[in-house]
Amino acid sequence: MVEILPSLLSANFARLGDDIARMERAGVSMLHVDVMDGHFVPNLTLGPPVVKSIRKVTKLTLDVHLMITAADRYAPVFIEAGADQVSVHQEACPHLDRTLRMIQSEGALAGVVINPSTPVSALEEVLELADYVLVMSVNPGFGGQQFLRHTLRKVEALAARRRSSGATFRIEMDGGLGPENIADAVRAGCDWAVAGSSIFGSEDPETTVKRMQQLAREATAVRA
Repeated sequence: MVEILPSLLSANFARLGDDIARMERAGVSMLHVDVMDGHFVPNLTLGPPVVKSIRKVTKLTLDVHLMITAADRYAPVFIEAGADQVSVHQEACPHLDRTLRMIQSEGALAGVVINPSTPVSALEEVLELADYVLVMSVNPGFGGQQFLRHTLRKVEALAARRRSSGATFRIEMDGGLGPENIADAVRAGCDWAVAGSSIFGSEDPETTVKRMQQLAREATAVRA
């Protein structure tokens, strides 16, 4: 089953609990949390105290995406704060194998992320280890960017690699996804689709999520 992961970066932080409750009513099972350090990416966002606060108001899976250079230092802190799964960038982790194993040893699922310019081949040595792979479909750092269609080829390549090897990693996409292209992502092989501004910037976020879920189900039937 394809999951739609609302990105809380685009939610109303003055009414974050209400927005999370809306997503629960829409039937999502996972929430995406973007963490940026102003160094690896040109933006600065929330830290562990906010994740801890989110954990207090929801039992949904918290998918924490670390767009930071000091992932080894901070991944355990975010896990302690309530993250269920943590993804780190291949481009930011010189000892990627060790970092992924450390996240798993802390009790969370470990994901690896690649930017639009990073080839899938850069992950060859960790695909058997990673619990999931996140393909950025925009350049990381800001919400509301236009979807980069060439990243669909990376999802297709990862899906083919998974089929041929018998690996079990999930494939996630993040950036520019909405009702207009969710089917393309699912048909390419995406299992988890992150959407922020297309959900929280819509007139009715709950209805938008449900529409994306329906479009994903239809595309999954075609993919099967």
